[in-house]
Order: sequence, then structure tokens, then C-alpha cells
Amino acid sequence: MKVLLSAYACEPDKGSEPGIGWNWALEIARLGHEVWVLTRSNNREVIETRLAQSPAIKNLNFLYYDLPLWARWWKKRSGGVYLYYFLWQWGAYHLAKKIHKVKGFDRVHHITFGSFRQPSFMGNLGIPFIFGPVAGGESAPWRLRMGYGWRGWVMDGVRDMGNFLIRLDPFVRRTFKQAEKIYVTTEQTLSLLPVKYRKKSAVQLAIGLHSGELAPSSEPGAPDPGTRARFRILYVGRVLYWKGMHLGLRALACLLKERPDAQLTIVGSGPGEKRWRTIADQSGVGERIDWIPWLNRRELSALYSVHDVFLYPSLHDSGGMVVLEAMAHGMPVVCLDLGGPRQMVDDTCGFKVKTDDLNEEGVIQALADRMLQLADNLALGRRLSTGATRRVKKFSWSAPVAREYSQN
Repeated sequence: MKVLLSAYACEPDKGSEPGIGWNWALEIARLGHEVWVLTRSNNREVIETRLAQSPAIKNLNFLYYDLPLWARWWKKRSGGVYLYYFLWQWGAYHLAKKIHKVKGFDRVHHITFGSFRQPSFMGNLGIPFIFGPVAGGESAPWRLRMGYGWRGWVMDGVRDMGNFLIRLDPFVRRTFKQAEKIYVTTEQTLSLLPVKYRKKSAVQLAIGLHSGELAPSSEPGAPDPGTRARFRILYVGRVLYWKGMHLGLRALACLLKERPDAQLTIVGSGPGEKRWRTIADQSGVGERIDWIPWLNRRELSALYSVHDVFLYPSLHDSGGMVVLEAMAHGMPVVCLDLGGPRQMVDDTCGFKVKTDDLNEEGVIQALADRMLQLADNLALGRRLSTGATRRVKKFSWSAPVAREYSQN
């Protein structure tokens, strides 16, 4: 097929949205389809450098579009990126319409941004249109927002209101109507789609790993915890209010009562750092935390291998690439039964703390109890480590692309 991929964000060797755009394009092309990616001009240099370095990448072509210079200042204003993105989608559609008359695409697929609150106009091309995977319907339980601080409360409240009002947006509703298939990353986002469109929708994570990043199941996972002087816990990710470490830090305080040898490493930076440090100090765990603002991929890989458990109590994460990376390194995961981590983690590779019937103190204690189980039971840690390297193989980049494109 000739596939047109709309990928506002698309760059190799990047995480989040740019990585999703690039990897979906790459995997579709590897199946033998002729892929044309419509993205922004500021992605051109890095994309064309990669294509020049990788002549084996065939059937992959790129088209570039940007709004006029006078419109680009909107991106720099607070909230202006949403208006810019909306107008970019409209302009990209008109460019796609002209190119479609020449190329005759068989299918158009909107891949990034992966937000169900933002429309795509590609369905107007009149050919089969796929929307997603898109996310954004995830919502933190109200009783677990107590440690957010007032800014977090306001921001999550605005987000919830936006999700509620999405059913009234005529552009988004038209996008849902025109799509032949809609992919959403979690059940929560699926539940917010208008009922009449859910029959053509499916849950599918947008993220994945390449085969070279997946350890063979015969390989051991993380080193034997029994060889370490301390029980080491790792968090990797942005330092944001909704990442749930206001719960994780207090869980560490509970754990230290039973295992005073426990040590937490936090890798990441962000606007929530001051609040997290305050919570750590108030909980008496500040001296048991190593704060690392940033590491490159090789350094991070080494860090995964010297920790015993990956703690990721995020409250509304649609994905969680670091969870997959930790699993690929044989790390058992302790998370909440929310968002993307809920899709990835099962009882073969870690623990999902149920949040339905627990208040904040209950969740904190449950997180501490799960980590204590791992600290006290070396055999359990080994079993979950092996299970993690096996489980993560279900989340390759190629798997969801093959399900959609191999049958056509």
C-alpha cells in the first residue's frame, strides 16, 4: 500500500511523541509498504541525516510542512502550542490533499500528536483513515491527589474538564466519525469516546522497544539482589506532580522502618523537584535518596542493572517507556493499576497496587508492602526478574504495526 502518515512529532532516537512518530513510520515501511510521512520542517535535518546513514531503510519518504513564520510565535506563548497545532493540522491536510492527487494514497494514518482531545483533518481525504493510538483520557483518582499541591489540583481539574467537554467539540467528533479505526492507549480513554464510536476502537499502546533492546528469555535479568549491600529502588522519569512520587516517597519512609538498608535513586528533573524534596525531608528519607538530574542511555542502562526494583507510581500516564526499559533489564516493577503501566505489568513481572478501594494512606502502605516483599524474598525477585524479560517481548514496536498492516 501507499500509506500517508501524519506525524507532527517525528524524530529518530527520541522518546515520547517524536519517537512514536518515527518508529511507527519505520515499522510500516519495513513491512514493505510505501510510506510517506508528513511532519514539520524542523525535523528535517535529523531525519535526513539518519536516512543518509541507513541506506537499508527503504520505502520511507518524508514531506515537510510548517506554518508561516509570522504564526510560529504562538508556540512560545502559554497554551499557544495548541492553537499552532490545530492550524498546522489544517494546513497539513491541504498539502496532503494536493499530494494525494499525484500519489494516490491507499490509506492515511494520524499518529502524532497522540491526543484524543485534538482533531485531525486527514479523514477529509476520502480514503481509509486510522486515528491513533491516542491518549489523554487517563484521570488520577481524586483521593490520591492530596499530595499534589494547589497547582497540581488546578491543572488536573482543568484537564478533567477538557476531557469532559471533548464530546462537544465538533472537530474531534468529526475525526471520530471519519476514522475507520480508532486506537486508544488505555481503557480510560476508550470510556470517554462517544459510545457509537467504541465498536471501531481498540486499546493499543503507542510505545514499544526494538528487538535489539529486548533481552533473550534465556538471559538472566537483574543481578542477584543477594550480592548487594543495600536494597536499591529506582525511579526514572520527569519530576511532575502526577508522577505519583508524593506517594512513593512516603512509601519509602514506611519501608525503611522494616528495611533500613533501602536506598532510592531518582533520575529526572522537572518543576516538581522542590515539592518532592520537601516531602522527602518531612518524611525523614532525604538522606536515603540519590538525586540524578539526567543520564544518557548507556549510563541509564547501567543504572537499571544495579537496582532491585523499579518504582513507578504514576497516576495518569498513557504510556511509560521507562517501564518497558526497566523490564527489558530484568527489573521487577511496582506501580499502580492505572494508565499505561497497568497494560504492561502483570503478576509475572511485578506488582500493580489496586487503587479502587484504597485511600492515600492505603496506597502508600501497599506500595511499601510490595517493595518489602521483594526485599525479603530473593527467590520472588529472581522469578519476577525473569518474568519481566519475557513479558516485555510482547511490547515490541513491530507487534502493533504488524497487527494493523500485515493483513493488508
